[in-house]
Amino acid sequence: MFDNNSYRQPTYGYDATSLATKVSAVMKRVYFKMTLGLLVSAFIAMWCSDSQVYWSFMQAHSWAIWVLLIAEIGLVIAISGAIRRLSAAAASGLFYLFAAVNGLALAPIFIVYTSHSIAVTFFVTAGTFAAMSIYGYFTSNDLSKMGSILFMALIGLVIASVVNFFLHSETMMWIITYAGVLIFVGLTAWDTQQIKNMAIQMDGASTGKLATIGALTLYLDFINLFLYLLRIFGNRD
Repeated sequence: MFDNNSYRQPTYGYDATSLATKVSAVMKRVYFKMTLGLLVSAFIAMWCSDSQVYWSFMQAHSWAIWVLLIAEIGLVIAISGAIRRLSAAAASGLFYLFAAVNGLALAPIFIVYTSHSIAVTFFVTAGTFAAMSIYGYFTSNDLSKMGSILFMALIGLVIASVVNFFLHSETMMWIITYAGVLIFVGLTAWDTQQIKNMAIQMDGASTGKLATIGALTLYLDFINLFLYLLRIFGNRD
């Protein structure tokens, strides 16, 4: 993500109304792009779940899921690390490519869980995400300290998940699940505030890039929150 200090610009050229208008316009672009990314992932995942060609390939090549996961990590690193050097169009293209790859990786959930439970979980996720993002946008409280704690908790969550991949402990799995929900609920508010602060500080030329990196950040918050909630609310076929 952008460093807050990298795009720190004087704001005295804006009055309160024009600054609020500028920030609102940037946030609308962030949410619009994030929503498009979610739609790309959803449609590809649903299409793949009904595709015999997809399932035949995945069953014949067990390594394919690992390739998808590595590709996702690589794309996130590429977008985040090279955002300043990329054009706005290139950054957007990489974001939608990431959303497409993630759709391929998410297809199995439509086989494992019922369509009804996926739909219910999606709406629960959307409501929770919206509430926390609104809070992050409008709160006057500085969430920086909370963000630092959540980031450390996220690292711990990743480590615990890797360990439990080998232990196969159901108790640890549920602890990780509920911890994941709490972490990504908090990260949604913090990331929203961070994006808003950067929108206040940036110059107009950086709007497109900020919209992309902001959309990627909130997309990841949404998807991870959805997957953890699906463990709780999802009914298996």
